[in-house]
Amino acid sequence: MEQYKEEFIGFMVDCQVLKFGEFILKSGRKSPFFMNAGAYVTGAQLLKLGEYYAKAIHAHYGDDFDVLFGPAYKGIPLSVATTMAYSQLYGKEIRYCSNRKEVKDHGDTGILLGSKLKDGDRVVVIEDVTTSGKSMEETVPIIRAQAEIEIKGLIVSLNRMERGKGEKSALEEIKELYGFEANAIVTMQDVVECLYRKPYRGTVYIDDSIKAAIDQYYAQYGAK
Repeated sequence: MEQYKEEFIGFMVDCQVLKFGEFILKSGRKSPFFMNAGAYVTGAQLLKLGEYYAKAIHAHYGDDFDVLFGPAYKGIPLSVATTMAYSQLYGKEIRYCSNRKEVKDHGDTGILLGSKLKDGDRVVVIEDVTTSGKSMEETVPIIRAQAEIEIKGLIVSLNRMERGKGEKSALEEIKELYGFEANAIVTMQDVVECLYRKPYRGTVYIDDSIKAAIDQYYAQYGAK
């Protein structure tokens, strides 16, 4: 596993973004783990988060894109932090763009924040996590309605590796439905490999009981 992935898993634990126990998801599923990107609240955390996203984007998409699009609302700070980190790490200026929930009819009018999209732009979409792919149903039409652009792919922080609407994972369903790549900084398989029976800062976050609960969860909800 790449070093930045191991560091990112520890970073999620440190920021209390990734937790283990019993959680009821929006889908109604009872999950033994939960990720909440809203727990990144400080400048230092966002700066570091942007660096991890930038490294993953560079690993999957290289420099072959122009705009980073972060869907409202959580995608807005993600896109800003990551464009800044990408510039510092790789020396390429990437424009950031996000959407508004409501169209603005005065001043800086329209549905977009940040850079406008123009014909020929190559876009990477950035999100925190995708469980069902529902957000893409809203986001893709918005992006494609702005200009003749190419969506290079989607990047999320964690691939939960569970079924979306069908038998495949949400990221696989997005790839099949929209025709672009969908990747993550880390997968839950990476998380288990990194933390199972291995103390992190003196604490074992995935012990035998949590591992058994994760295995049971994937037996029921795991993607095929």
